[in-house]
Amino acid sequence: MSGTNRADIKVGARVKVVQKQDQCTGNLTEGIVRNILTKSGTHPHGIKVRLEGGIVGRVKEII
Repeated sequence: MSGTNRADIKVGARVKVVQKQDQCTGNLTEGIVRNILTKSGTHPHGIKVRLEGGIVGRVKEII
């Protein structure tokens, strides 16, 4: 499932995100959502979240 709809992402969900510095390479980081940072309902590049480890990125895949 893609991460472009805010309603699909819940706190505590396991996701794969792309960090700002990895956008050109496409490296994904897996983690558990601590906070949802994007306020709008959808975002074409993925909803921005903070993972439990403090990493911030845009959701590319919901596991």
